[in-house]
Amino acid sequence: MLHNKVKELRARFGFTQGDLGERVGVTRQTIGFIEKGNFSPSITLALKMAREFEIKVDELFWLEGEKKL
Repeated sequence: MLHNKVKELRARFGFTQGDLGERVGVTRQTIGFIEKGNFSPSITLALKMAREFEIKVDELFWLEGEKKL
């Protein structure tokens, strides 16, 4: 399972799901599914999201059992 800290960082940056979705080119619903772990983003989307939060992709997303950076 793919884990993430999108919700945590989105709140820290003051973005709504809609704000983040607009910035990376997806819907608010897609951001919600990603935050809940119900949807794994494409590599392109993961890169866009990481850039919005000014971190590396593997700091934003990690696999179950891996050490969180």
